[in-house]
Amino acid sequence: MSILGTIIQKGAKFGALVNTPRQPAHQLQEQQLLELLREARFTAFGLEYEFHELMAASDPIAEFKKAVPATDYNGIYERWWSRSHLEDAPDICWPGVVPYYALSSGTSQATSKYIPVTEDLLRGMKRGSRRMFFDLSNFGIPASQYTKQMLMIGSCTQLQRQGNHWWGDLSGIMGLNRPYVMERSYRPGRHITDVPEWGDRIELIADEAKTWDIGFSVSNPMWLQLVLERIIEKHKLKHIHELWPNFNLYVHGGVMVEPYKPSLEQLFGQPVQYLDSYGTSEGFLGYQTHPDNRSMRFLADCGVFFEFVPFTSDNFDENGDLKSDQPESLRIEEVQTGVHYALLLSTTAGAWRYLLGDTIQFTNVEHSEFRITGRTKQFLSACGEHLSIDNLSAAVKAVDDQLHAGVREFAVAALREGTFWAHQWYVSMDNPSVTAEEFVKVVDAELGRLNDDYLVERRYALQEVRAKVLPNELFLSWLSQRGKMNGQAKIPRVLKGAQLEDFESFIGNK
Repeated sequence: MSILGTIIQKGAKFGALVNTPRQPAHQLQEQQLLELLREARFTAFGLEYEFHELMAASDPIAEFKKAVPATDYNGIYERWWSRSHLEDAPDICWPGVVPYYALSSGTSQATSKYIPVTEDLLRGMKRGSRRMFFDLSNFGIPASQYTKQMLMIGSCTQLQRQGNHWWGDLSGIMGLNRPYVMERSYRPGRHITDVPEWGDRIELIADEAKTWDIGFSVSNPMWLQLVLERIIEKHKLKHIHELWPNFNLYVHGGVMVEPYKPSLEQLFGQPVQYLDSYGTSEGFLGYQTHPDNRSMRFLADCGVFFEFVPFTSDNFDENGDLKSDQPESLRIEEVQTGVHYALLLSTTAGAWRYLLGDTIQFTNVEHSEFRITGRTKQFLSACGEHLSIDNLSAAVKAVDDQLHAGVREFAVAALREGTFWAHQWYVSMDNPSVTAEEFVKVVDAELGRLNDDYLVERRYALQEVRAKVLPNELFLSWLSQRGKMNGQAKIPRVLKGAQLEDFESFIGNK
């Protein structure tokens, strides 16, 4: 047994013991908001909204919600962030000059977003990451595993200089700020991650893979699958464990992993544990703490104050935008299980009551445990069917379970046809014997089982469900032509408006 591995394993257990907060989440969150207000009270934003008075209130959270308007990216960027981004103006929404901007395109909008990343935010992310590492002790990781290497698949780590700040993908910013102690185990290394083109990086990873002893991987599931497939093909393997026998933990985030599991597990030769994490450009928000509980737990003291807005027609319009800058919002102790909530974040990078765009459901209020259910702009509810990405992913998983289809990617759109509606699915599958009709039959039945609203609308307004089976390369080419072929890339699960027109035009020309 590795002596070093044993030392690290015991250190992780001790770290989990001493670093787990003892206070309940609502107390940590009130303290977090007070810290945010205190740090930002002399910024332009803090002076405008009189943070010094909010700090002294008998109920700072209530007064903060009354005083500060909720906003989305466009709202806060145009009024505030643009000044710190374009002019390098200090003390706008957070003290000092913002040193980094994470370039984020997401899945819902075509234009890129520049998300401020400060040293304080990075410290919070590192604190959350350490806590996740300590909680690996809950996953039964053997001592020898702790000395193995970690494969981190992300975007190009090269950053661009503009004035007094750097901008680029979050993985590049994190790479620049990675603790020195991690460099020994980190793969593939900057000589590969600095290469701009994704295809070139994958080839270089495949070339060097035979020299590595990978025990862990951290990545978007779509890109892990592409990398593993290329390695297996290049080295003529049956599965990845012929090359990396110690690979047994996959930390994933960015998209729901369930639709990818059947295809991923065809690449494994032995069981691999999954650990769900919730990292965003706006902060590290939570992670899965135990292997037998797929829910994640919010990090209540790592630089982010959370509010939870019920995702209802009272608060959001049909486009998934807030109807008001004073929506109903709940504290972490006021939420209920089983309800869809959108997230408002206030952070150590100067986001204030900022609509993140994700939706979640709590599974355990006492322990602040939750699961991601979708995006505010990617709920499918053209005629009252109210389908979340969680529903859509579960239906696709049923296709894999029943038909062994090997679904790779999928998206769905609602189309108006006269006075009725139709759902148009787009899907890529490894199994060519599965037809579009078979896919639709299983998806339709599973959505009816999962969602009563869908079942009702199938009898009335939703008259047809159909599918187009496409090559997986077509999905990837579409991302590539739109400049989104990077380690954070995601296929939007729900296509609407201009994005739907663009996708239909693209596949129609192929």
